Amino acid sequence: MKIGIMSFAHMHAYSYADSLKKLPDVELVGIFDDNEERGQEVANRYETVHYSDQAAFLALDMDAVIICSENNCHKELVIQAAKAKKHILCEKPIATNLADAQEMIQVCQEQSVILQIAYPVRFSSPIQQLKGMIDKGELGDIVAFRTTNRGQNPGGWFIDEQQSGGGAVLDHTVHMVDIMRWYLQEEVTEVKAIVDSYFHNIAIDDAGILTLEFANGVIASHDASWSRFAQYPTWGDATIEVIGTKQTVKVDAFSEYFRMFVSGEKSLEHVFYGNDMDFGLIKDFVHCVKEGREPSITGYDGLKSLEVSLAAYESNELQKVIEL
Repeated sequence: MKIGIMSFAHMHAYSYADSLKKLPDVELVGIFDDNEERGQEVANRYETVHYSDQAAFLALDMDAVIICSENNCHKELVIQAAKAKKHILCEKPIATNLADAQEMIQVCQEQSVILQIAYPVRFSSPIQQLKGMIDKGELGDIVAFRTTNRGQNPGGWFIDEQQSGGGAVLDHTVHMVDIMRWYLQEEVTEVKAIVDSYFHNIAIDDAGILTLEFANGVIASHDASWSRFAQYPTWGDATIEVIGTKQTVKVDAFSEYFRMFVSGEKSLEHVFYGNDMDFGLIKDFVHCVKEGREPSITGYDGLKSLEVSLAAYESNELQKVIEL
């Protein structure tokens, strides 16, 4: 299978490229990046070709593309790739507004190409194990969720609202809303949130607390932030606690680690040894394209998690519960 990557603006592009190189039946045929210096550097690193012309890149003989641009560029790149009949894996969030997300989904349907959204947390072994327990009824009826996604401030275009569409609340809410929807198979109907910048002197949010209610009455809280400082032992966390009528289970997608002490500015580091969820995501996408099946994480999944995240900003601004 021949796959290309469109933009390395998002840091996940590097792990996705590493994952493609691990698959024996996949070739990374090219990279499109409007940043000439970055594009050439990445092309040299992955022994492929850099294209600064989008049309020339999309004219390549390839089956699919992975899009890792700034968030506000997702729409244009997805639509152009779809019209070129390339299957698509798009970095999250799907878009910066619901209208763009809906248009992206519609164009991909019209062009009969796959649109999968990059939610690698679904491929974490502990997260998948808990999904299995829920499906077997081992937790009983789900009553509530408590989730967190707290990491470091990525800086750059992430803190430019025009390019990102939102700060930590957008960046770190879509993942866990996706997991809750996946576990429950229900939609969020109410959102209440407090959003602000608490940890950095920046003009965009770096933290928020959300309370959610699902259609079946299940309630949830979500703590999203860029609260981890540079010397913190690990990048951050992605946790979910599921409260059921039979038992309560809590997992952290990044909890499998050993502690390493060294002399230096960062004396303690958590070295992760769990499964590579990015690799799981890429393998799933490749199999999806090969088999011509509906992706495990659809454009609609991306739309619904984006909807909740944007409702959090609206709730904070209007200081009221937002009904979806």
